[in-house]
Amino acid sequence: NVSRNRNNQSVENGTLASAKPLIVEPSKKTQLVKRVVVALDVRQNDHGDLVVTKGDQYDVRENEKEGAVAGRGGVRNLGKPVSLAKRYYDEGADEISFLNITSFRHGVIEDMPMLQVLEEASRSIFVPLTVGGGIRSYTDPDSGKTWDALEVASRYFRAGADKISIGSDTVHAAQAFIASGGVKTGKTSIETISHHYGDQAVVISIDPKRVYLEKKEDCENPRHVVVELEESQAGPNGERYCWYQCTVKGGRESRDICAVTVAKAAEALGAGEIMLNCIDMDGQCNGYDHALMKAVSDAVRIPVIASSGAGNEQHFVDVFTATSVQAALAAGMFHRKEVEIKSVKKHMKQCGIPSRTHS
Repeated sequence: NVSRNRNNQSVENGTLASAKPLIVEPSKKTQLVKRVVVALDVRQNDHGDLVVTKGDQYDVRENEKEGAVAGRGGVRNLGKPVSLAKRYYDEGADEISFLNITSFRHGVIEDMPMLQVLEEASRSIFVPLTVGGGIRSYTDPDSGKTWDALEVASRYFRAGADKISIGSDTVHAAQAFIASGGVKTGKTSIETISHHYGDQAVVISIDPKRVYLEKKEDCENPRHVVVELEESQAGPNGERYCWYQCTVKGGRESRDICAVTVAKAAEALGAGEIMLNCIDMDGQCNGYDHALMKAVSDAVRIPVIASSGAGNEQHFVDVFTATSVQAALAAGMFHRKEVEIKSVKKHMKQCGIPSRTHS
């Protein structure tokens, strides 16, 4: 979609025939660079408008610290999706992820506002656009019509998405894959979409949380990958070990399967990339969960995007240095203009970590 949009723009402007080839310096070597990704959590506010919001350990409503008088306040409103996305493109973001966190009563097919956001954004943004939320098979309760995940994903792709992100459905597919002894059915959302659009178009999003252990041996399920935590990351009672339990439905329900197992199963089923979140670190601005990022990125061959916890430029350098992740994602610190994308990339360059140069 990115190249298609550029070509369409050249055709409309009448400049395609006069386009000049890029000048390539023979002394320069091609290398993979680390990517800076911006996430926009999009949902309806209490007035029915689509807004960009940000969670604090997945809670997107304002609390007492933000002026809520009692209990949970309104949905945090950090801006309009299209204008924010365009700002990030102009500032040098390598990719932009729209994460539709609305609780769907029906499904994506009826979600016209989000589709319109994608269509509008793709007209002026020429870096990859990823969209997630509600990509699954479902039956419309009113009409009785069933839509499969491929049809849902196709609607997003036609609206301008370059990649789709699959969340809860990934966990269900991984559990079934493990239970069957590693048998592929060809019917999961990962398999059908990657078969039709290619592995590179399928991102799986994992939302795990820590389950702390005093000793490695305390983990009862041998499939769970237990990691050792740094002293600064120890649990509330000083626990130095944990495994990462996967959740579904936006972190509201837990499943007895670990993040590493889900990542490996998703790769086997045809996923091309992993967006790796961490509920414990979300909104805390204390840095990424290195133990989680390392455990997953070392276990798979596909790229991993580190997510949850970024609060400053050094956090990007730290996760790229300590783990094998190919990209790092942030949201709140960019939305609130606490840190700029160019300052992140400048700091990365100063630390010897290559990134895409924005012109």
